[in-house]
Amino acid sequence: MTPSQDVPFDPALTDLYQDLHRHPELGFQEQRTARVVADRLTASGFEVTTGVGRTGVVGVLRNGSGPTALLRADMDALPVREETGLDYASTATATDAAGKTVPVDHACGHDLHTTCLLGAADVLAHARESWAGTLLVVFQPAEELGQGAQALVDDGLYDRFPTPDVVLGQHVAPLPAGKIAGHPGASYAASDSLRVRLAGRGAHGSMPQASVDPIVMAAETVLRLQTVVSREIPSTATAVLTVGSIHAGDAANVIPGEAELQLNIRSYDEAVRQRILDAVERIVRGEAIIAGATEEPTITPIERFPVVVNDDAALARTFAAFASWLGPDNLLDPGAGAGSEDVGILATSAGAPLSYWLLGGTDPALFTTGDMSDPALLTVPSNHSPHYAPVPHPTLETGVTALVTAARTWLPTAA
Repeated sequence: MTPSQDVPFDPALTDLYQDLHRHPELGFQEQRTARVVADRLTASGFEVTTGVGRTGVVGVLRNGSGPTALLRADMDALPVREETGLDYASTATATDAAGKTVPVDHACGHDLHTTCLLGAADVLAHARESWAGTLLVVFQPAEELGQGAQALVDDGLYDRFPTPDVVLGQHVAPLPAGKIAGHPGASYAASDSLRVRLAGRGAHGSMPQASVDPIVMAAETVLRLQTVVSREIPSTATAVLTVGSIHAGDAANVIPGEAELQLNIRSYDEAVRQRILDAVERIVRGEAIIAGATEEPTITPIERFPVVVNDDAALARTFAAFASWLGPDNLLDPGAGAGSEDVGILATSAGAPLSYWLLGGTDPALFTTGDMSDPALLTVPSNHSPHYAPVPHPTLETGVTALVTAARTWLPTAA
């Protein structure tokens, strides 16, 4: 489907997208990206403030009386080595928070989000007759860390800038390019990542009787944790508990003194979330007692994303406009996704409804039915994969037009 003809597409956005893709930056390190964003917003006539929430950029465009709409894009990349083979693939590295040099890749598509919002901001700035009110564009840092949205709020986002009447945004996804998907209500899961340290007592590998083996303790803990969702959570609830990292020891003939697990919990209901967290603590401490550990284990939060809740009426209003543009056959309901986002913090902190959708970014030729039952959804590269690479066209055109259409829907001109 060709984007609406009254939303012009600037071909230079393709070069911008490829430039941002070549120069990814980790969360709270988005200095170059922020400069590019600030320069382009300034050229479009926005009031621009940099350094919000450390590396965020906020643009304000006032266009008479009317409501305020916030359009958000995230800017940060991931510590992933790109394996797409694109001629504009990233070869960048960075120093992470632990001081380690890591490869960096826009494997989640935030470069595309940034490009689309810059394109939409410029279109709206040059077509002020088509909307009225205040446009607030927010380029957020550190979404991948689960910290960027809160950093903006803590830095006075709604004290220093207008409070929005609606928060709008999109995220590219491995759906056919040219299609848009959205789900009302709880749309993206809460996520809790934890680091668990199990303290044992080290010994020579030939003398296990002298040890409290943290590897055995860790193995028992992992197995017991896998019963939490299957045996402690109602079958009508949805939750995931994954142990994604386990580390202990460095030699075959040495029983180490400690083991470390990293685990992740996904949930949609606060009561379910708390029940899982309580179960994790009970199991970790219980296994330590059973093993005879003389030191208490520690459980340290790594990151936290709240549930993203789309306001039913707000999403319906936005999607009605999308249906008039794209046609209802190109709009999908993906159901509640297990991925996590922090965009909801921007809405709840403002007391505003959220309307957030997925933007198809994969070659449509790879799909057969093109809906949520398509088998290709299980095989095409997805976000966070080193092979993930949205097709620039028509993804950019659709993404720009979606943001412009949404903004005009919520910032209508006087009748």
